[in-house]
Amino acid sequence: MDPWVAEAAAAIARPARRHLDALVAVSSPSGDVHGAEECAAVCAALLPESATVDRAECSSPGHGRDLIATIGGSGTGRLLLLGHLDTVVAHADHLPLSEPSPGLLKGSGAVDMKGGVVLALGVLRALAERPELFAEAAVLLVVDEEWRTAPFAHAPRFAGWDACLCFEAGELTADGHEGVVVRRKAAGTIRVTARGRSSHSGSAPDRGRNALLALAAAAQAIAACHDPKGPDHRSAVPTVLRSGDAFNVVPAAGELFGDVRADRDAAIRAVIDAVPEDVGGVTLIPDLIRLWPGMDAREATAPLLEAASTTLGRPIVGVPRGGASDASHMAPTIPVTVDGLGPRGGKAHNPGEFVAEESLRTRAEVALALATAALSAAG
Repeated sequence: MDPWVAEAAAAIARPARRHLDALVAVSSPSGDVHGAEECAAVCAALLPESATVDRAECSSPGHGRDLIATIGGSGTGRLLLLGHLDTVVAHADHLPLSEPSPGLLKGSGAVDMKGGVVLALGVLRALAERPELFAEAAVLLVVDEEWRTAPFAHAPRFAGWDACLCFEAGELTADGHEGVVVRRKAAGTIRVTARGRSSHSGSAPDRGRNALLALAAAAQAIAACHDPKGPDHRSAVPTVLRSGDAFNVVPAAGELFGDVRADRDAAIRAVIDAVPEDVGGVTLIPDLIRLWPGMDAREATAPLLEAASTTLGRPIVGVPRGGASDASHMAPTIPVTVDGLGPRGGKAHNPGEFVAEESLRTRAEVALALATAALSAAG
């Protein structure tokens, strides 16, 4: 391994647990302005002294502001480090960092993706000590990744930059090699609105048009499109259903949400066509409220992974992943985009979410190897 990579990764890892503890302690569900601001303040305290901080408007109205921190150097390359501060966990369910077993750090947002944010900030601090490596390096931390339906606002700002490293959770391949994400599915959110007719559920149940039953049929229609082993590798999962206001009234309205992932946008749109227009006299209106692009950076990143593997002293392998990420929004603007540079862990979006503590060092090594290889290629 390159000696500087080993030394800098160790320096990142030493305080990483304390930094993760501070970030996870803040409950920051998407849309909560106070949580977003508090997380941004923690991150600002962990930046190198030379960083210039910009609190940019978020892509999603009503959210807190995103954080962009930039440092300048004397080299030629420009590198973006990308992450998010929001979680899917409501305040009432938030869990601070704990260690239920040795080396396992459990807490809300630990792996998705506050552990990755800790590493991104560490990489920026390491680069600040080597200004000859780059012309510009920046960290972009957004506060709406988990539930954004608006267009991503920041890609034009970084057009022409040489590489983007995104710090979603890391992984090992089946062969035990360091895995990084170079391909992602497109992601869509479908909403189905139901318009029926209310009536008394005891004295006149058949006069109503039951929106809940119609939405249940729509949920079955969406689920029937689930075909992860098919040609488009499509997953289709109904996730939220809301209908009815009283236990003794036939519900007249409601809405259903479904999460759809596939290799092609067209395969996501096809799920809308599978929703029936009418069920039992209830009108169903489906629409696509979110469509995130897919990402295929395999060809563009192949030379980078090869060079970084040499720097690291062990293989770095590009892998696919089904989950959505802001890396997909950056890849059309910065073709050399690599994701999955965060620490290893598991159970994202789950009360048992955790990070493997030892991976804070090993994944810092991977990120630094990729950063130095990307900047060397740019030079």
